[in-house]
Amino acid sequence: MTAARSDSATCIPPASGVATSRHEEHQYLDLVREILDHGELRRDRTGTGTYSLFAERLKFSLNRDGTPILPLLTTKRVFHRAVIAELLWFIEGSTSSLPLSAAGVKIWDGNGSREFLDGLGLTHRAVGDLGPVYGFQWRHFGAEYVDAGTDYAGQGVDQLADIIHKLRTNPYDRRLVLTAWNPSDLKKMVLPPCHMFAQFYVSFPRSRDSRAAAAADEPPEGDTKPKGHLHCQLYQRSCDMGLGVPFNIASYALLTHMVAHVCDLVPGSLTHVMGDAHVYLDHVEALETQLDREPREFPELEIARDKGGSIDGWKVEDFVIKGYNPHKSIPMKMSV
Repeated sequence: MTAARSDSATCIPPASGVATSRHEEHQYLDLVREILDHGELRRDRTGTGTYSLFAERLKFSLNRDGTPILPLLTTKRVFHRAVIAELLWFIEGSTSSLPLSAAGVKIWDGNGSREFLDGLGLTHRAVGDLGPVYGFQWRHFGAEYVDAGTDYAGQGVDQLADIIHKLRTNPYDRRLVLTAWNPSDLKKMVLPPCHMFAQFYVSFPRSRDSRAAAAADEPPEGDTKPKGHLHCQLYQRSCDMGLGVPFNIASYALLTHMVAHVCDLVPGSLTHVMGDAHVYLDHVEALETQLDREPREFPELEIARDKGGSIDGWKVEDFVIKGYNPHKSIPMKMSV
């Protein structure tokens, strides 16, 4: 990592001489710039070619003074309806691309095509059957995969439900882990999971009185425990900076907001840890355009559901994104 990179907490003095925090989106822009300037030219599975760096990190706040915030990048428009639809599809445990495609979300169509399936030797699979991908692992880890039409109710480990139970009953648990990486199932998937591992953590901010009491080894007088803040750390092995990463940031931020909502916690932060962070060669020109743009304020997120309840049964209409004012979209080709 070069000295040119800056984390979101870095303060810069504007013309007034008063220090202000840099917009968190600059982390993403700085990383793209570093990959373009210093990334290694590498071959890749798709044959497109990439510039790549390894082991990077971004971090985003999920609330602003108590107001829920969604880190949708603003230097280009992010297709947030597709982010929501895909996340709800994961949570349903669905493994067919056809429902998403019917809803106008085509991001999995290429991987579910007859040509792609046949190329993997999955000639027995129906078009759209992606195998035991993300949602199956989240909700039925360890179950024997048959096809996208099978009912897997009660089969395997429901990791997401288990995490929510632990958050409600033991928020200090260090095993709040969600994994999509199941080696025994990788060959059954059209694509091994890129965003593969997430860990949740609840923090309880300490007041000045509680800090003083802790130093004196006694309970503070009249002190009440503050509401917990939910944080998520995502590990992503393969990170397409142009198309995928803006989508992934929004998706796991939204998942953290949803889990916080059903567990009556305050959304805290999303930390995005990256393995192979790359720019496809045919995205370079588009990203150079994006790098010339100045970030705008992230939008607020309102969830139109009562606190608590289930992680299941959510609809796109349950999410209200307020104040999203991005720069216009930048077309980029998806490498399949």
